[in-house]
Amino acid sequence: MKSIIRIILVMTLVISSAYAQDFQGEATYKTQRSVDIKLDSTSNPGMTSDMQKQMQAMLKKQFQKTYTLSFNKEASIYKEEESLAPPQVGGSDFQVMVVDAGGSDVLYKNTKNKIYTDQKDTMGKVFLVKDDIEKIDWKLEKETKFIGQYQCFKATYVKMVPKPSTFSGISVNEQIEEKDEEENEPEMIERVVTAWYTLEVPVNNGPAMYQGLPGLILEVHDGKLNIVCSKVIINPESKIEILEPSKGKEVNREDYDKIMEKKRKEMLERYAPRNGRRNGESIEIRIGG
Repeated sequence: MKSIIRIILVMTLVISSAYAQDFQGEATYKTQRSVDIKLDSTSNPGMTSDMQKQMQAMLKKQFQKTYTLSFNKEASIYKEEESLAPPQVGGSDFQVMVVDAGGSDVLYKNTKNKIYTDQKDTMGKVFLVKDDIEKIDWKLEKETKFIGQYQCFKATYVKMVPKPSTFSGISVNEQIEEKDEEENEPEMIERVVTAWYTLEVPVNNGPAMYQGLPGLILEVHDGKLNIVCSKVIINPESKIEILEPSKGKEVNREDYDKIMEKKRKEMLERYAPRNGRRNGESIEIRIGG
């Protein structure tokens, strides 16, 4: 009798181990970021009401994206689905530059080893941003709700972010020479991030850099950024390959942020006056955090 019980226990462990190794899934997420821009026509004479409407429409489409999270028990790939290029606003006398610090081309996370690789194509150059996954101090709340068929539980954490300021537009031609002198450390404030996760999908993962809960994260509210899962497929018929990206120049997050800041300033300088002549105006919209 004891031998039979021992055999059953061994078989149970083997089956559980095999299930853990074969367990895979795909989750589709829709992202949206609200951006409210009101420009003073006095300080921005080149910005007409029609241009403002075009800019709002462009930004609304720019930040409505669809991503797929392919995952197993230990790792995941988060990738944006291909879409048409967003419309551009501007002409020979006016340009709009959108700098999105929150985007990602292919994000690989290994939640077991607590590392990630973020492959980014930045202005024609590919980078591999490799670093440790920062631990998120989630607070598990009592509230629950259903997202589709899944019962979800609420979790929150507090992070520090730069204090938002009212966007009034920047005429780079007039201000770029003074910009470096005026740049100071931004005032930081607290922001509460809310996530909804389900225990019915037992992985400590989620979209973008949100992870660390006892179930798949299906919804995130982080400031003006909203991420909502629209579909989950568990163990699809076609096996999913979760491979860490390997193409690109390897850097850590701190070095990549410095590179991006340098590139941003170079782009701004393109619109600086040349020989006392104006070279058009530019408005820079920085999105991140």
